[in-house]
Amino acid sequence: MTTTTAAPAARSVGTAHVRVEGRDKVTGAARYAGEVPFAELAHGWLVLSTVARGRIRSVEAGPVRDMPGVLDVLHHGHALPVDADWVLPMGTKPDPIVALFQSDQVPYVGWPVALVVAETSEQAREAAEALVVRYDAEPFDIAFSAERPDAYPAPSYGGPGVTEKGDLEAELAASAFVVDAEYTTPQEHHHPMEPHAATARWDGDRLEVFDSNQGSTGIADTLAKLFSLDPAAVQVRAEHVGGGFGSKGEVRVQQVAAVMAATLLRRPVRVVLTRRQMFPLVGYRSATAQRVRLGADQDGRLRALEHRSLNMTSTVRVFVEPSTAVSRVMYDAPAHHTVNEVVHLDVPTPTFVRAPGEAPGSFALESAIDELAVKCGIDPIEWRVRNEPERGPVSGNPFSSRNVIACFRDGARRFGWAERDPRPGVRRDGRWLLGTGTAAATYHVAAAPSTASVTAEADGTFSVRIAAADIGTGARTALTLIAADALEVTPDRVRVHVGDSGFGPAVLAGGSMGTRSWAWAVRAAVDELRERLVPGVPVPPEGITARSDTTAAVLGLARQAPRERHTFGAQFAEVAVDPASGEVRVRRMLGVFAAGRIVNPLTARSQFVGGMIWGISMALHEEATLDGATGGLVGADLAGYHIAAHADVPHIEAYWVDDPDPDDPVGIKGIGEVGNVGAAAAVANAVWHATGVRHRDLPIRPDRILTGGAPDA
Repeated sequence: MTTTTAAPAARSVGTAHVRVEGRDKVTGAARYAGEVPFAELAHGWLVLSTVARGRIRSVEAGPVRDMPGVLDVLHHGHALPVDADWVLPMGTKPDPIVALFQSDQVPYVGWPVALVVAETSEQAREAAEALVVRYDAEPFDIAFSAERPDAYPAPSYGGPGVTEKGDLEAELAASAFVVDAEYTTPQEHHHPMEPHAATARWDGDRLEVFDSNQGSTGIADTLAKLFSLDPAAVQVRAEHVGGGFGSKGEVRVQQVAAVMAATLLRRPVRVVLTRRQMFPLVGYRSATAQRVRLGADQDGRLRALEHRSLNMTSTVRVFVEPSTAVSRVMYDAPAHHTVNEVVHLDVPTPTFVRAPGEAPGSFALESAIDELAVKCGIDPIEWRVRNEPERGPVSGNPFSSRNVIACFRDGARRFGWAERDPRPGVRRDGRWLLGTGTAAATYHVAAAPSTASVTAEADGTFSVRIAAADIGTGARTALTLIAADALEVTPDRVRVHVGDSGFGPAVLAGGSMGTRSWAWAVRAAVDELRERLVPGVPVPPEGITARSDTTAAVLGLARQAPRERHTFGAQFAEVAVDPASGEVRVRRMLGVFAAGRIVNPLTARSQFVGGMIWGISMALHEEATLDGATGGLVGADLAGYHIAAHADVPHIEAYWVDDPDPDDPVGIKGIGEVGNVGAAAAVANAVWHATGVRHRDLPIRPDRILTGGAPDA
């Protein structure tokens, strides 16, 4: 046995540490959802609809059931009942797609209509491709545009659909400088490296699901409700997850299909989505059509701000992309109006994608701000200094901390902004036109209740158990460092176990609130454990365990004097544009962020840089196009859907400034989203500086460079 006395260790939080599970990942010891072996494992393959609207007339399952290895064919005429008529914690009902095979209706191309289960994956795929499904097709509508008469304002998780104060038209009329511009962003998809996969099996009367998700607790709760099971009898595990970006935050079709098949066959069943299947099944970022109107006085101070955004959603579920959220935080004006609108089309339901709302919204807002600063004859950074608000523009609440100007000043120094010639189209490097641009970034800060347990083991180590999700962000390592400091031991004495719903409720990895919320729970459990440990007294063989539940603490913080809590940042980009070919190359990017306490600089930099690379991809490459003839996507694969490759990624630097929040007991703000915000706008503003032409439609493709965007007024 080991006694509890130990010399205080050096602080681990704030110093760079490699991932604690890194060796397991690079050697293949880490097993993902589609790799865990099971005896008598069967494989399911989904069949998706080929019509954009209509009904299933027939599923000709007989011939397929006779094919080699086929065990069953599930469809609307042969399926378990599923109950999806209840409300999620976020206030909405589950996506109707998880009411799998409960109806013959088809609301869009890619709707699941059958599942073929066979002894091997190859047999399941062959049979699924042979399955004949006949439809009664109906006319469909996928036409998205800003002129849709059936669009309407809608609230979202980010706030109300409409906010307004002041007389907008009067302030615009009285402004010395006005910008009135429309912006569009296309449909964008978030495909993590690891495809969506789930394996379900029954162990007596207990259901076990080995999954790839962003929060095992929520997945377990949802599956229990969908199948009317005792929540205590459902356990979901996701020890290693190869990326999520919002696509693995809710229950998806593969989990429901695996559970349904495993229940009917009483043997383990695995369902893995293909890349092509992921496009309609796991959500995406909706296209947006935005309009920004700004008015400023002779000194460049804002008098009016209007930001309107429209996104599409399916006919079966409302999902609002809250693009105007960024305007509700960044800039104030006597007249300040924002509207988020939505229109229902015969398309799959969008979902949360990294920096939902802020990513497309910042492109429109920060592009318009840059244009207004130019009209005012003021440097874009100086313009932001003059228009820095003291309180939340919509809420009126003070900011817990707001160091965006510190980010701009530090970034300008590092980037060499002072040497920039503000005139567009004057810098050249051979055939290339050169330009630089900047933009602001922000993302909200939140926390949610979580539970954790910490055990002092007899061998002198400590085990932390929490149903957190490490989706590649380094959360497991961050929690190791946080626990080590709280315990005053070195990190090698701490073992963190994550991804198991059996550990108790914990918030999902999403909204940049995962590590912040989990850290709170871990620290609370450590505090309880330390009170129970007696110096000099050996730990018994079974260990000593303390548990925490931060519900009261999190709600208590929310009941304090309201604060605007956000991360902030400043993005800088340099581009080269070939006017003959239309090619745009980002030569360098730099971001400086105010994101609270940085736990692990090594993985934090990866998070920031990854977001900035996504911004390059958003600005220059990513675009999903709907086929007007079929209603489905054109090129639904990673050959037809372009993303930034290594050749597109230049030298990228990420830094951060001190950003304390004295009222916050954790100090961690979250960094998963903010690196993606403002990055596309910085690139677009740099393209204007290189060419003198504004590009208000993403992506900025070579053909758009050649045909010209909007000449600067």
